Amino acid sequence: MIRVGITGQSGFVGSHLYNYLGLKSGFLRIHFEDNYFNSESLLSEFAGNCDVIVHLAAMNRHEDPNVLYNTNIDLVRKLISGIETSKSRPHVIFSSSIQEESDNHYGRSKREGRLLFEKWASDNGATFTAMVIPNVFGPYGKPYYNSVVATFSHLLTHGGEPRIHVDGELKLIYINELVDQIYKVITGGVIETVFCVPYTSEKKVSAILELLNSYKNQYLDKGIIPQMESEFEINLFNTFRSFIENSSYFPVRLVQHTDDRGTFVETMKLGVGGQVSFSTTKPGITRGNHFHTRKIERFAVIKGKARIQLRRIGTDEIQEFILDGNEPSYVDMPVWVTHNITNIGDDELLTVFWINEWYNPEDPDTYFEQV
Repeated sequence: MIRVGITGQSGFVGSHLYNYLGLKSGFLRIHFEDNYFNSESLLSEFAGNCDVIVHLAAMNRHEDPNVLYNTNIDLVRKLISGIETSKSRPHVIFSSSIQEESDNHYGRSKREGRLLFEKWASDNGATFTAMVIPNVFGPYGKPYYNSVVATFSHLLTHGGEPRIHVDGELKLIYINELVDQIYKVITGGVIETVFCVPYTSEKKVSAILELLNSYKNQYLDKGIIPQMESEFEINLFNTFRSFIENSSYFPVRLVQHTDDRGTFVETMKLGVGGQVSFSTTKPGITRGNHFHTRKIERFAVIKGKARIQLRRIGTDEIQEFILDGNEPSYVDMPVWVTHNITNIGDDELLTVFWINEWYNPEDPDTYFEQV
């Protein structure tokens, strides 16, 4: 059992890594809170309980660059002090940045923080790995802080208008890909002291914004699942979807076309393939209670009455939607959100499901957890 602690556990990368390790066997996740940095005893206790510490806690932006630099260096010094007080020798993995060689305060704080850890490891015969990480994007990033993708997605889903200040070429890695690389370092799959994490895509800012605008126009405005021609585009679409306020957008009512013959309803319009299925559910029965990390999924209720519940992994807040087949409607499931559907009516419930991948029992991307 590998005991892993993550400083910055509640942050963008930290929360994804924490949840990712929860899906793997052979790990014990050691809880961390940011206020541990203000307590020598708590920080020492945390360090003493860890076989591996992934140091992600850092300040990325601040109006005063000196505050940013001093904060990041101070966090490194406090963590080293906590480790030394605990008399432990965990493998420390340090999140550095491609900005290390840049002439700015953030880049200097990362470079000098790495050198402090390297000296500690050398003096104590410990293992240290610095991961030089490209630009990271993914669901639930912090707008105006983590990435331009998060900022653009937030603006487009909240009535704003993104503007490009510098149309640069970005070297990007998706959050799922990054945490998989960290996992490899934790488990010994990487032996370099300084590991330059390879980027997985390279895009101009304008090309990213063009795609995000197309997702707004097709998906947010018209309910159409857009065409996605690469894994990058699927990842970008899932990132975009994570910024939609579900409570104000779902359920989406479908248009019914009724005449003497009966009623016709279009349940979905797709620019992609995937798998369509349907289920019947008896009164009082619940289906689901699982989540996906990459799949895009839609539940459309066309007969009966249902309650759909959603809860983002790692949080306690439950969102609830009531759908009635008399007014056919759908709810889409974001990634990393466990969900279920319950027949709350007196009659049989009929639900149409669409998912963007055929079901593969060897790689189902389906993880069971109660809402």
